[in-house]
Amino acid sequence: MSQITKKALEQALKNLLLKKPLNKITISNITDECGINRMTFYYHFKDIYDLVEWVCLEDAKKALEDKKTYSTWQEGFLNIFDAVKENKPFITNVYRCIDREHIEKYLAALTDGLLMSVIEEQAVGLTVRDEDKEFIAKVYSYVFVGIMLDWIKDDMKENPKVLIDKLDLAIRGTFREALERFAIGNLSNT
Repeated sequence: MSQITKKALEQALKNLLLKKPLNKITISNITDECGINRMTFYYHFKDIYDLVEWVCLEDAKKALEDKKTYSTWQEGFLNIFDAVKENKPFITNVYRCIDREHIEKYLAALTDGLLMSVIEEQAVGLTVRDEDKEFIAKVYSYVFVGIMLDWIKDDMKENPKVLIDKLDLAIRGTFREALERFAIGNLSNT
């Protein structure tokens, strides 16, 4: 029942975003739209931004199913682009109404799981500290989030496949190389 309520709140928010900007939507608007009371909303989410984050994470889970390996990361990222484009009114509205820090947080949440899976796969046979793996994943996450933010800012005009192909050319093979440089015994300052 809980997932059904959350999905109803998600759909109510998306419906409202077709009519007005996020910063003009209230929790009462959302609860009225889906026919529940305010306390039910607060049972599931602390505020509207919490709902927005949940929506983004849910979309990411669907986009990244089984696309978290070195050989499939491009498809996973392409699926994220497709999910963002599919929810263009939602995303562009959120992009215009929320500060950049929140948008970066949401987009990073979309990429973190994928990148850590790729890093773990590429680290097999190497002894790399977890914090170093997280650092490497964060570097790649910044690259992807920056590309995605520029794409959203430019009204999603460029073909996402072209962007992913360029990204692949730029970073191909670098996951393993970065891990090898961070492998215990290779770091001189640890």
